[in-house]
Amino acid sequence: MSDAAAMHILIVDDEADFARGLKRLVEGEFPDVRVQVATSGEQAAVALRRGRVNLLITDLQMPGMNGMALLDAALRRAPFLSAVVLTAHGSIEIAVEALKAGAYDFLTKPIEPETLFRVVAKGLERSRLLTENRDLRDQLERRKEHLIGESPAMEQLRKTIAAAAQTEYTVLIMGESGTGKELVASMVRDLSRRADKPFVAVNCTAIPENLLESELFGHVKGAFSGADKDRDGLFVRADSGTILLDEIGDIPLETQAKLLRVLQEGEIRPVGSDRARGVDVRVIASTNQDLPARVAQRTFREDLYHRLNVLALNLPPLRERKGDVLLLARYFMHKACAELGLPDKELSPEVLGHLAAGEWPGNVRELQNTIRRLAVFGTSGTVAMDAVRLAGGEPAARDGELPLFKEAKGQVVDGFTRDYIREAMARAGGNVSQAARISGLSRVAVQNMLARFGITTDEFK
Repeated sequence: MSDAAAMHILIVDDEADFARGLKRLVEGEFPDVRVQVATSGEQAAVALRRGRVNLLITDLQMPGMNGMALLDAALRRAPFLSAVVLTAHGSIEIAVEALKAGAYDFLTKPIEPETLFRVVAKGLERSRLLTENRDLRDQLERRKEHLIGESPAMEQLRKTIAAAAQTEYTVLIMGESGTGKELVASMVRDLSRRADKPFVAVNCTAIPENLLESELFGHVKGAFSGADKDRDGLFVRADSGTILLDEIGDIPLETQAKLLRVLQEGEIRPVGSDRARGVDVRVIASTNQDLPARVAQRTFREDLYHRLNVLALNLPPLRERKGDVLLLARYFMHKACAELGLPDKELSPEVLGHLAAGEWPGNVRELQNTIRRLAVFGTSGTVAMDAVRLAGGEPAARDGELPLFKEAKGQVVDGFTRDYIREAMARAGGNVSQAARISGLSRVAVQNMLARFGITTDEFK
């Protein structure tokens, strides 16, 4: 294990022989762990500033900087560190105070090796989990702007992506065209342990059937006309990383059989070769097809379907999350203006109403293209309905309904209310009473709005 990947323990005790004895015990039981010794609180504080520490084991009674002061400094610097305090018999009250101050556990001198090993193992596991959860939240936050939406369906999708990313299982992403399948595949990869490894995306429908097998698995010289040299396929290029097989439902049956071998055996056989080659590739597949129906029609192998469908991510169509349309529209307008080098533009209430009332059969991709056209045809800082007509989006009545009112008004009001209450809470630093005073609303009304839109006060602190 590299030093960067290893867990680090810092043992602090002013009795140097005792500290070194603990170090030998821990290293004997945990050979992959890096153990460092400090004989004073001041020396330990320097070590904490210089390097990463996952587990701190410190005596409480030390001259100079005592264990409580060190504990406070350590947790302020590394809140995901697990701290274990050492105390003598008869000093349990002090240990309890340390636990209240943030220590994870305590050990009583003299220390039994088995007790020491159990506490160390649990402390390291706790630190590892806390650190992984923090890193995962940070990565999700960095990616959040690309997965726009506050609907329950999108919140659930984010959680499912995060969970799937932490495994090595095959992922099958299903959804209509334009729902963002390739984006979700990239997020799964970016949040996984293979984030810094190769990522190869393959549009299976863009490769002719007679070349698909060679593209995926490679070929040897002379395998077919024009094969004048050995050539590695895309699975070899993705070795140690991730491959996305986009539109997996459209590959021919013969290639499906070869792909099944990769998933079962972890090896590929180049076209024209009688020798297999092992590959370590995490497979993500996506499709807009109804694969169970294809299986029933015998145009897709049932065994391959079950191999692919280990973890399934179902992407909701835009018509099932209408509340996200206005958020997406504003985001895409900001992005389109940046792409065009234009000042940011707003969408008028009438345009927002028109967008909210749409069915969007092309889903998010269709909405984004519409907003790009509005950015081009909108001649002022606020995009009005004349830009919609210029962009070819003249609103049409459906079944005698007025599309700008019956469906759209609630969407516009909801969008305004959500944005308004977020702004009020942000200005109030998360204080509900202050937000109520700023907005002229009652405290109960603000609380109801927060609950309605799933907004927490922690977001603003």
